[in-house]
Amino acid sequence: MTNKVLILSSAAALALAACGQKDEGANADVNLAAENTTYDNAVAPAAVPTTAQGFANAAAASDRFEIESSKLAASSAQSAAVKSFATKMISAHTASTAKLKSTVAGMSPPVTIDDTLSADQQQQLDSLKALHGADFDSAYKTAQVDAHQAALDALNGYAASGDNAQLKTLASGMVPTVTAHLNMAKGLK
Repeated sequence: MTNKVLILSSAAALALAACGQKDEGANADVNLAAENTTYDNAVAPAAVPTTAQGFANAAAASDRFEIESSKLAASSAQSAAVKSFATKMISAHTASTAKLKSTVAGMSPPVTIDDTLSADQQQQLDSLKALHGADFDSAYKTAQVDAHQAALDALNGYAASGDNAQLKTLASGMVPTVTAHLNMAKGLK
């Protein structure tokens, strides 16, 4: 499996990360979205969580992946632009997690956030740990584009068909920020 395929499969899994870990029915509660979306000649259907628990877990795991991969970028990247982007991602995704936590606080039925990284996310982080300099920059940029696209798809999907009004509002409110992050990641040199 090439690194590009691994990164693409990891990005598709990013939107689903941890969905089934605390919500056994999460697999039954997802819709397939973007079935015809292609990424570098590979079809990457992204399942969009439709339950509050599934969405909260996916969003939290996505934030955690962004924070941890961006911390790696702070020490392993060669490009000043990549390091600057990484600093912004750490700040933005820390704030996003705080907003998610405040939104789910006191919800009924309760939502307990699980930010456990999927095996694919952990493998991608491990792969990034082995890289430095320009090789790291390239892999990090690809991972960021893919991760933000997957997050954007999940946000749009949940905003359209999620089961909780508060989280639907949160999801739709996050779309402009994630779109901006995606565009910034695409522009990294």
